[in-house]
Amino acid sequence: MKNIKVFAIPALALFLICLIATTLLAVTNSVTAPMIDELAQQTELETRQIVLPSATAFSEEKTVPGASATYVEGTKDGAVSGYVFVTVTKGYGGDVKIMTGVDADGKVTGVYPLELNETAGLGMNAKNDSFLNQFLGKVEGIKVTKSGATGNEIQALTGATITSNAVTGAVNEALGYYKMIKEAE
Repeated sequence: MKNIKVFAIPALALFLICLIATTLLAVTNSVTAPMIDELAQQTELETRQIVLPSATAFSEEKTVPGASATYVEGTKDGAVSGYVFVTVTKGYGGDVKIMTGVDADGKVTGVYPLELNETAGLGMNAKNDSFLNQFLGKVEGIKVTKSGATGNEIQALTGATITSNAVTGAVNEALGYYKMIKEAE
């Protein structure tokens, strides 16, 4: 009988502590989840304006014809000024989620990393304007080079070629979706 008390009382105490902690976490999640979702939506709207500055309004999400990807149209004075795509590729440290703006002529107007978990000091430099601005004005088929980018190429980040290729792959995927939209029109 004494052995049961030795094991049952600590087990019951641990069970109660776990139950209380789990309940508190669930309540905290239910309170904060709507705020987090609202902030994420607001951030996405602001980021659309960054990658497609010529647009004054954005449509609801649409599906790319022949693909499972979605996009939004940016308009100005009722005319389509471009498109915004969110694409995901694999980087060195995990998924790389990139928002890309493409104008009505198929040129990149902006690139913004939404999710980037790369190596600090190397791959995380993909967030820097000096890297992202290389994509401006580029068209489908962007290549990564380690030295002397010309034409439709971008200069790879030193020590982070995998990250450079991942971001470029995401931008090229967005440009491919643009082409599919134009072919469907």
